[in-house]
Amino acid sequence: MNKTLARLSLLLCTLLPAAPLARASEPNTLSDTEQSGGWHLLFDGSSLKGWRSLTDPDPGAGWKVIDGCIVRTAKAGDLLTIDDFGDFELSIEWKVADETNSGILYRVSLSEAQTFYTGPEFQILDNIHGGDRLDPKHTAGALYDLVAPTKDVTRPVGSWNETRILVKGWHIEHWLNGEKIVDIDLDSPEGRALKAHSKFSSMSSFASYKHGHFALQDHGGMVSFRNIKVRELPSGP
Repeated sequence: MNKTLARLSLLLCTLLPAAPLARASEPNTLSDTEQSGGWHLLFDGSSLKGWRSLTDPDPGAGWKVIDGCIVRTAKAGDLLTIDDFGDFELSIEWKVADETNSGILYRVSLSEAQTFYTGPEFQILDNIHGGDRLDPKHTAGALYDLVAPTKDVTRPVGSWNETRILVKGWHIEHWLNGEKIVDIDLDSPEGRALKAHSKFSSMSSFASYKHGHFALQDHGGMVSFRNIKVRELPSGP
């Protein structure tokens, strides 16, 4: 570079404003892109506003907000959203303690005695020591008792895992840590056969509602959730 170009480069660097530093988004917030894309927070990071029990309008006492996370600390029953949703994309982060078993259920009805009578489940599990680990359809990321994940992409116990669940009609996708691990249509012949040969075969209301609530499962052990956000999808093909 000759002296004239060097002086010009120095002058431009002096006159042009510095580019803003990229900042990591805070937990339990939405970026501008997410807001413009139709995403909504289901957890504000400081309270259980917008959440309830299956049989009571208030959350169970064992669910606490600790350090910006929803944490199952003691027996509490499942924790459900007050709002219900049809076709959706859900994004949520979770981490477990040793041996913990939990789940994220969707399209849950308030009309039955248990959330799993109506809502399919994204299984959450300590895949190393969890008691359910011996059945592939019960490992983390599975569509519980129906479809095993294609691979184990869980992070070590105590680490955050990133989940996405997409449901359109009854076409379901489970994603874990950036990998799609389940893809099934429960309304297809294959999906109906899977239901018929599962624990849900006698549950006539299972996976039958077009709208329903999200539920965070109390199945014993400590599990934490954060960054819970949803984007409703247009119905139809």
